[in-house]
Amino acid sequence: MLGIQNMEIEPVWSDKMPEIGAGKWLQYASRRPVTHLFLDSRKYFSGDGSVFFAVKGIAHDGHDFIADLYSRGIRQFVVESTVDTTAMPEANILKVESAIACLQKLAASRRKQFIKPVIGITGSNGKTIIKEWLYQVLEKDYSIAKSPGSYNSQIGVPLSVWNLNGWHTLGIFEAGVSRKGEMENLREVIRPDIGIFTNLLSAHDEGFASREIKASEKAKLFSNAKCVICCADDQVIRHALKSVPVFTWSQQGSGDVNIERQESGIRVRYQSDEFHIPTTFSDPASIENLCHVVTLMIQLNYTSGEIIRRVAELNKLPMRLEMNNGINGCKVIDDSYSNDFSSLKIALDFLKAQISGPKILILSDLVQTGLPEQEWINEVSNIIAGCDLEAVHAIGPALSAHHQLLHRNARGYQSAESFLDESDWMHWQNRGILIKGARMFKLEQIAERLRRHVHGTVMEIDLVALNRNLNAFKSRLAPSTKLMVMVKAFAYGSGAVEIASFLEHNGVDYLGVAYADEGVTLRNHGIRLPILVMNSTPESYGLLVSHNLEPAVYAIKQLNDLINKLRGERLRIHIKLDTGMHRLGFEEQDMDQLLNLLKQNPQLEVVSTYSHLAASDEPEHDAFTELQAKKFLDFSKRIEATIRYSVVKHLLNTAGIVRFPKFHFEMVRLGIGLYGQGNHAGLEPVVTLKTVISQIKNIDSSETVGYGRHGKITRGTRLATLAIGYADGYSRAFGRGKGKVLINGKLAPTIGNICMDMTMVDVTDVDASEGDEVIIFGKDLSAETVASWIGTISYELLTATGERVRRIFHTAG
Repeated sequence: MLGIQNMEIEPVWSDKMPEIGAGKWLQYASRRPVTHLFLDSRKYFSGDGSVFFAVKGIAHDGHDFIADLYSRGIRQFVVESTVDTTAMPEANILKVESAIACLQKLAASRRKQFIKPVIGITGSNGKTIIKEWLYQVLEKDYSIAKSPGSYNSQIGVPLSVWNLNGWHTLGIFEAGVSRKGEMENLREVIRPDIGIFTNLLSAHDEGFASREIKASEKAKLFSNAKCVICCADDQVIRHALKSVPVFTWSQQGSGDVNIERQESGIRVRYQSDEFHIPTTFSDPASIENLCHVVTLMIQLNYTSGEIIRRVAELNKLPMRLEMNNGINGCKVIDDSYSNDFSSLKIALDFLKAQISGPKILILSDLVQTGLPEQEWINEVSNIIAGCDLEAVHAIGPALSAHHQLLHRNARGYQSAESFLDESDWMHWQNRGILIKGARMFKLEQIAERLRRHVHGTVMEIDLVALNRNLNAFKSRLAPSTKLMVMVKAFAYGSGAVEIASFLEHNGVDYLGVAYADEGVTLRNHGIRLPILVMNSTPESYGLLVSHNLEPAVYAIKQLNDLINKLRGERLRIHIKLDTGMHRLGFEEQDMDQLLNLLKQNPQLEVVSTYSHLAASDEPEHDAFTELQAKKFLDFSKRIEATIRYSVVKHLLNTAGIVRFPKFHFEMVRLGIGLYGQGNHAGLEPVVTLKTVISQIKNIDSSETVGYGRHGKITRGTRLATLAIGYADGYSRAFGRGKGKVLINGKLAPTIGNICMDMTMVDVTDVDASEGDEVIIFGKDLSAETVASWIGTISYELLTATGERVRRIFHTAG
């Protein structure tokens, strides 16, 4: 076991912050504690001890949000630029050269006061899994502070370490770097007593001149560690750690601990002891992660029997927050594998970002906080106080006894079983439900009952990648340029309401939909952003007014119909101009009539003029694009001259944003690029369509497969039937071998025709089992590649995916 020294952490008071953060006061109003640090203005934690760090980023400048945060009760700020203090007389405002560096120094100061042991983890892959598994095997013996999710960056590490408190008896933190010179900062923040160097793979290779340099940079985390766990088989890592004590494992017989993979688990040899650990994990990555965990437990003097027992309790944890469709139109966010203050805040942030309507929290007792019961309950109450919850359902002896402290509409239950027996959850409709609990309370039973059960095909939407893509496009825009994001066609198949909620939370300016009913759906789910409706019909004009939607106007007849329907009522409209695409829009011959109608009907407020480029992604047509832009500006100026006010002008779609910055004008329209589609460097795939193998059977060479006997077999074949068909959007065109799917890293071709609900593939040369995951398209098999097999484009694949396919939205957990 680790030796533990008891010492309470003294609070870091704000009057000491210039000394710690190397800054100076712009204004010091009063002495306040420093208890909560944050950089995202949307995730503030109200309270006297909250401090906002204003960072000048690529896409956002944190200084722009200071006034709003002050109005919400935040009174402490760390800034990089001089700010006007006259409207903030109660604020403490510290100016520093780098807000992130100040954050790191504060966290390092916190760490120095924590003299109990800390485990630091770095490497290319496996950091988060190993951290979570260590938490599982050690939580019975320690009160553990750990990085929430994969908080391992220059910002994530200090925010994680700041959570250290006097009641913790162990810290487990991960650190990741992508270029030279970064690890020294994180080393001072974590200062690990024990280290784990997981592996050295290709991630972030571009930031280092060689594998050896990358290993040396990562190894700097452990320069003062008492011991580092690593694999003896990787000579580059061993050389990088040559100056620190190591305790190694090996699958080649050369480590302090030697481990042999077996069919049902692993065999471990250490000194004179040899024992077998059964495990259901079989993939190489999981085995490697398990080797690190077992070796650390041996280093901590756990017995072989205890190691076997605790490894048996390990499970594959979701390393991210996932949102699923639930019963009665509810959305269920399942985070039922751990519960602590930090992860509770993150989960509530996710709930707030994704759910605009009523929200319900199902919460278990916290365990191993090290705090007296009343203190941790009060802390939980403070955390959820500003979360706009409709109700809280408290599960466990402590919270159920004090549930009235949590929320005005709270109920308590002794267990998950009693909640399922006693609560009125069957009557919940159109709610966002966060299930947050420690593993011992088995809240996954509740998640399973509330989740809507559909077949095994799912579409996963990675909100972390979506956010990176969004910021990549924002970084290309001037601060004054607005951003409209298209969420038409069910947000390109990804789920319009969920994506719109995400975009609203992340500060886009406008949403675009194809039809009024799409806009009505968004309004009914609480979306407040302005919404442009690109195709409106006379039948929908009443909906435009009643739901505050803004139509595109593109024809004289349509404009006259709209004027007659409105009968003088005011409406914001957008003028669509045809500059050469020749779909919808006013042309030169329409301009006189258009201008007269606008002049005669001032109740119509022209918000914007816009057009669409015919070939924004094709360089051979750039001269035509230039002509379109000129025509667009000429038309727009004539409109502005007639109505006598300026309008927002937008011409560019995704490809245009990248290729024609001079035509950004006042707004741009982002579409498919948000989802990582298109030939634009630096974008990440957002959407993965996956299914499962329902059955595997052996077919001899005399048989055929599927309708019409079109699946001809020329050899003995292992045939896998998948739970996806053309009713789910997997086109019949993929049949008869034109399509392929990815199973355990290998492509398997289709056999025979695609059925309505099923697809058959050849897995003769694939290591596959019933229940295995099957990738239709995603990160490792791009939608563009899959679409090319049948002569179409990725847009069609995304939008064709049926609504019966369950969408799962996830972010870092």
